[in-house]
Order: sequence, then C-alpha cells, then structure tokens
Amino acid sequence: MGKLTGKTALITGGTTGIGFATAKLFLEEGARVLITGQNSDRVTSAVSTLGAGVIGVCADVSSVSEMATVAEKIKSEFGTLDILFANAGIAKPMPFQDVDADNIDGQLDVNFKGVIYSIQAVLPLLNNPSSIVMTSTTMIEKGVAGMSIYAATKAAVRSLARTLSAEFAEKGIRVNTISPGLVETPIYSKLGLSEEAVSEWAGQLLANVPASRFGQPEEVAKAVLFLASEGSSYMLGENILLDGGMATI
Repeated sequence: MGKLTGKTALITGGTTGIGFATAKLFLEEGARVLITGQNSDRVTSAVSTLGAGVIGVCADVSSVSEMATVAEKIKSEFGTLDILFANAGIAKPMPFQDVDADNIDGQLDVNFKGVIYSIQAVLPLLNNPSSIVMTSTTMIEKGVAGMSIYAATKAAVRSLARTLSAEFAEKGIRVNTISPGLVETPIYSKLGLSEEAVSEWAGQLLANVPASRFGQPEEVAKAVLFLASEGSSYMLGENILLDGGMATI
C-alpha cells in the first residue's frame, strides 16, 4: 500500500518541473491527482505522460473564477480533497531600479494571490485531516541580486503558511512550505533571459551551493510527499529548505 492510497490531491503548476515530479510520485504512492497549468498543450502532454489516475485542467491560479472551476472539477471527480500542493509560480529577475508595475503585479498575482485563490477555492472540499503544501524559495533566507520582488512574494507565502496553520488547526488542516534552491526545472527557460545569460547567472549562484550541484525535481517531490502524508502529522507551519546547504552553511 502506498503512502497516499485512497487520497486525492490538487497540484497547481503540475505540468513541468517540481509539480510534475510530485504528481508522478503521488500517483506511484496511490493518490488520485488533478494537475493545473496555464498552457493547454503542456497540460495535455503531462496528462498523457503521467497516465491513469491523473486529471488535467488548464487554469490560471491568479484567476478566482478559473480556480473556482478547478474546485468544481475536483468536487465532481473526487468529491473531497486531501492534499493541496500550491506550487504554481513565476520568476521575473530585474535590477531593483528597473522594477515596474508589470514586474510587481505579474509575480504578486501568481506567486502570492494565486496561492490564496487556490486555497480559498478548495477550502470547503478539504477533509479533516488534510494537508496544504506551498512552494516558497531559499531566497527568502539568502538574498540574491535581481530577485527582490520574486523573493518578497515567496516570503509572503512563508508567512501565510504560519498564519493559516494557526487558523486552520481546528479544522485538521496542516499547512507547511518547501523552499527549493537551485533545482533543474524549466523555470530558468522562462526568465526572459538569453540561454547564455541564464547559464552564466546559474553558474554564479551554483558557486554558493555547498553540495556543488543542482537539485532534481524528484528530490523536492520526496519532501512534498513527506509533508502531504501522515509521516509529518505533527508538523504545522514548518518550512523545509532543499537547497544543497545554500542558505544554511
């Protein structure tokens, strides 16, 4: 029997990277999974690759109405929900002096408001007990030039986990966060930078990682599984760093 046998899960941003790896692991552990993504082609491809037990919905987490549609789909397919992995996020690196309203609003809408809207949409469906896991970042612990707005939105997610842990405890809903560091995911190809610039920037950051390598999405997925399962039943409001020692050593 898997660690999530009989459980239902929603994973936002589940078509690539950490979200996809987590969906794959959840399915292997016996869960039924619904994934969301903004790109319909990627949603279709992810569902095809993951196979039986997964449902895909094209939805933008920054839209209240679209997340309400996701909740309706969960209700019709699963009835209730045991796990929410609020993982969808974007990064738009920019020197602070150049930060404008579009840069702020874009990251705030997805990284913070999107987490709020995702939780609000499925809150009536969450069982007692259940688990919410949010994706933050190691950059809330260690400053990285050019990532001011991204890190601030993710710090807000970390703070939200503490507050909601207190608010939801009586409902049997545990809330925790993961904070990945440098992990090999497609997010780097979506930064709006040239491949050469991304490679140079990643190399500079890697010099600060004691483990001397990038993490893998599958490694992060194992931590999400732990927080989603009964193995972490006494953890509330906690944050797990998965950064090769970047922010600690």
